[in-house]
Amino acid sequence: MPEFRRLAPMPVSADALFAWHEREGAFERLAPPWQRIEPVSADPSVRDGTRRTFRLRQGPFRVTWVARHQDYQAGRQFVDVQERGPFAAWRHTHRCEPTATGSVLDDHIAYRLPLGALGQGIAGGTVDKMLNAMFAFRQQRTAEDLSRHAEYADLPRLTVAVTGATGLVGRQLCAFLTTGGHTVRPVVRRKSGAANEILWSPAEGTIDAAALEGVDAVVHLAGENIGGARWTPAFKRQVLASRVQGTELIAKTMAGLQRPPKVLVSASAIGIYGDRGDVPLAEDEPRGAGFLADVCEAWEAATAPAAAAGIRVVNLRIGVVLAAQGGALPQLLLPFKLGAGGPLGSGRQVMSWVALDDVIYAIHHAIRTESLRGPVNLTAPNPVTNADLAKVIGSVLHRPALLPTPAFALRLVLGRQKADEMVLAGQRVVPRRLLDSGFRFQFSEVEAALRFTLGRG
Repeated sequence: MPEFRRLAPMPVSADALFAWHEREGAFERLAPPWQRIEPVSADPSVRDGTRRTFRLRQGPFRVTWVARHQDYQAGRQFVDVQERGPFAAWRHTHRCEPTATGSVLDDHIAYRLPLGALGQGIAGGTVDKMLNAMFAFRQQRTAEDLSRHAEYADLPRLTVAVTGATGLVGRQLCAFLTTGGHTVRPVVRRKSGAANEILWSPAEGTIDAAALEGVDAVVHLAGENIGGARWTPAFKRQVLASRVQGTELIAKTMAGLQRPPKVLVSASAIGIYGDRGDVPLAEDEPRGAGFLADVCEAWEAATAPAAAAGIRVVNLRIGVVLAAQGGALPQLLLPFKLGAGGPLGSGRQVMSWVALDDVIYAIHHAIRTESLRGPVNLTAPNPVTNADLAKVIGSVLHRPALLPTPAFALRLVLGRQKADEMVLAGQRVVPRRLLDSGFRFQFSEVEAALRFTLGRG
């Protein structure tokens, strides 16, 4: 059978590396973001006889994959074998070997394609390319996650309540925390039956306050998708209410607890600065003008009851999150994939972006760093103009980036206010407080961030 093998050094012991793979959330962290993977059922264990079922989506087609674990060796090895899926045969051996400086992760795959030699001749090169991209991503993310957790290895593991736990950021945050040994308690509107869930209803002003007693930290990410519809008066009221009502409920509830969480990390956005052109914007800059600035100001003000009760509050002003699996990036990529990519409007507006993993790591850093409080900009240190971003996307995708989209066309499609504030506005945001607190960005340059999330390294 054809074989693929990739080894990577890891910054922790073989036992710690193996334990990371055994914890809930590892599959989520290892799934390549450019692939559409839908979990169906899973036993979090990798011990012999356990199974994981998921669906791969390729265009309109869905392929179900059932993997069975076997050959388990505590602290060193487990194997998954395809029982059902796109390959004629598949055996993936995960091996964790100790070294003098940490460990080595050895991913070894033996596979066979349908149609035998004919299938290998037709698709063998494509499979090789796919495996190289997939395991370069998986091993880089594994090493970085382990490194971030190792920074706080001498501190106790935490219990963290998370609102918006199924969103783009929340889903990856929960997986990152659980693989690090922390306990996550999702704050949900409808219970799925999981014992660790906390029920709330922001619209009705209710939450299970008793379930928050003794929790170490709360991360508040929930809110209406601001780019999800045209900005009608009704939608704008909905956006404002979704942020203020939920945040006030969380903050007031925390303030009234006998054993409140020590920290509330609450999402905000760089929209608070308005359209400011090329002026560097650190956290002490005044708010700007516009609907987004109004929302962000009210959003941050809603955390005041928690701060007044002595709880440390961090308002993370998050930039444009770059992630292949959601948010703004898929919309930015679509014209390029169709061969019609290029700058939006003048292309001179500055975009303050941030990689999804850096958002996850910064939230973890904010929970752990007692000196951080108040507004904290969460954007990469090197913003780019829209025109430069278009060039980078074109280079990464090997597509032309020559067709600008006029401002009037964006206003026609999105509505004037939404186009002006979300697409045509410029903000050069500086993450001063994060950098001063010792936070290390994984991705400071936009091309590296795009290649990582798109598997185009």
